[in-house]
Amino acid sequence: MARVLVVDDAAFMRKMVSDALTKAGHEVIAEATNGQEAVDQFQALKPDLATLDITMPEKDGLAALAEIMSLDPTARVIMCSALGQESKVMESIKLGARDFVVKPFKADRVQEAVEKALA
Repeated sequence: MARVLVVDDAAFMRKMVSDALTKAGHEVIAEATNGQEAVDQFQALKPDLATLDITMPEKDGLAALAEIMSLDPTARVIMCSALGQESKVMESIKLGARDFVVKPFKADRVQEAVEKALA
C-alpha cells in the first residue's frame, strides 16, 4: 500500500483523511498544516501520494502543487476542496493533480481517489 503525506490546515480534516487512508491499508507517513510544510515534507520524505487542501495559509494548495510537480513531475497528488472552488479544482488538474475530493467527503470517495491516483 501507499505511503501518504496528508496536508490540510484543519486538524480534524487531516484526521478524517488519515483515518480513511489507514482504514484502506495505506500508511500516513506525515502531516503538514500549510503549503510550505507540504513542499518541505514532500522533498524530505518522497511519499507515494500526497493529499493537498486548496485553501491554506503561507502557501495555498495550488502553489504547493505547482512546486511539488516541478520537483517531481510524476508526483501523485489529490486535491481536497470545499464546494464552490470548481475553478481552482480545474486549475489543479491542469497543474498535474490526479484527482480531487470535495469536502465534506466520505471515506469511500477518498479511497476511490487514492486508487485512481495510484493506478
